[in-house]
Amino acid sequence: MDNNKRLKILAIILISAGVLLLAGGAAFSYFENHGKVRSGAVIPDSSEAEKESLLTETEGENENAEVTGGELSEAENPSEDITGGSEKDAGGEPGSEVKAEEEPEIVLTENPYKEYFLENPDMAAWIVVDDTPIDYPVMWTPDDEEYYLKRDFNKSSNAAGCLLLDTDSCMDPLTTNLIIHGHNMKDGSMFGSLVKYEKEDYLEGHRIIRLFGRDCEHIYEVMAVFRSKVFYATDDCFKFYKFFDAKTKEEFDDFYDNVKEMSVYDTGVTAEYGDRFITLSTCAYHTENGRFVVVAKEIEPGGFYEPFE
Repeated sequence: MDNNKRLKILAIILISAGVLLLAGGAAFSYFENHGKVRSGAVIPDSSEAEKESLLTETEGENENAEVTGGELSEAENPSEDITGGSEKDAGGEPGSEVKAEEEPEIVLTENPYKEYFLENPDMAAWIVVDDTPIDYPVMWTPDDEEYYLKRDFNKSSNAAGCLLLDTDSCMDPLTTNLIIHGHNMKDGSMFGSLVKYEKEDYLEGHRIIRLFGRDCEHIYEVMAVFRSKVFYATDDCFKFYKFFDAKTKEEFDDFYDNVKEMSVYDTGVTAEYGDRFITLSTCAYHTENGRFVVVAKEIEPGGFYEPFE
């Protein structure tokens, strides 16, 4: 090979080496200015990190999640859905939606006994036991408990009188126990049909007692049925007609345990501290000043009513 060819080949090699050196320098300058090599991945430097969230580096991660200890926690905004990634919602199923629980909306309706409340302010409630004669107003006169004992709703003289809410009971605020007294009429009116509860098969078709107050309906289920009496003040015994408000669990348990023990059969209904009751009482003739009593536990509120005053 002559000298001219050797010089040409050497020149080509030198030129190629120079091009490679220039390209390598440019690449090093680029990475030096725009990023750092770390574990084989290019991570934006601090100036770029201020503009971008690290959560966007991993495809499929939830924008509303936060990083805690390397794991995704729930989004701070509970109304947002969690639908992506491998995390599970509160129900434990992947990909399902988590939404904020909404409180049920209370719809106010017109009180079905509005006209009676307006006609006579002494009316505290209206009581109904389906398929029985018990479908009456309940009167409350704290200054004279016996005012409606022999008066009807219109305040006219009437031997059957009205159903009476005990003066120590109250609808607003609602006391733990509402005691309602009524005559045991021979024709079955007022509380004349109440004694039928002594037979267990009668209970099966008449478990529910409904009480319509001014603001809402209260629904009760019969819990105990028994006979008792009005005792002398000096008698040291359980007096069902003395229980109105449970200030303590002990007071509640004393009433509950006694009425359950006295019940002529087990109704299957139980109660715990915080529950409320309605007690229906009428005259009975098994003993002097005898009483036949039905106690029911409130199980749920019914409709809520629009104010009308």
